[in-house]
Amino acid sequence: MLNRIILIGRLTRDPELKYTASGIAVATFGLAVDRPKRSGSEKETDFINIVAWRQSAEFAANYLTKGRLISVDGRLQIRQWVAQDGSKRSSAEVVADNLQPLERPKDAADTHAGGYEDAAAPPPAEPFAGDVGDNDPFADE
Repeated sequence: MLNRIILIGRLTRDPELKYTASGIAVATFGLAVDRPKRSGSEKETDFINIVAWRQSAEFAANYLTKGRLISVDGRLQIRQWVAQDGSKRSSAEVVADNLQPLERPKDAADTHAGGYEDAAAPPPAEPFAGDVGDNDPFADE
């Protein structure tokens, strides 16, 4: 059996980072995912709850913001519980194994996630053509 989900969408809110009693990071956020458009119909969007744990949670909290396009690779989890009024409730969410930003942040000064910078490379150094004179450490004595 296989439980694997790959989604591409935009964050609907900034990730909310919390820690369990044992100090494990957990982040939650929403993801808006467009459905393929059928002929003659309007675009439909699904809003999916995402949960990330440990390093993925820290990454989400530090580098992802509302509106950012990302891919989520994870598994579907259905939680069930009994509400205070006695009714049975359930909620579907994706537990993220891997989060990948698919575009650079709008304000590149905010963060350099992914390590990419647009800084121009320094010009190449001129080859040395001078005389080292008495300072040549490799000259025969």
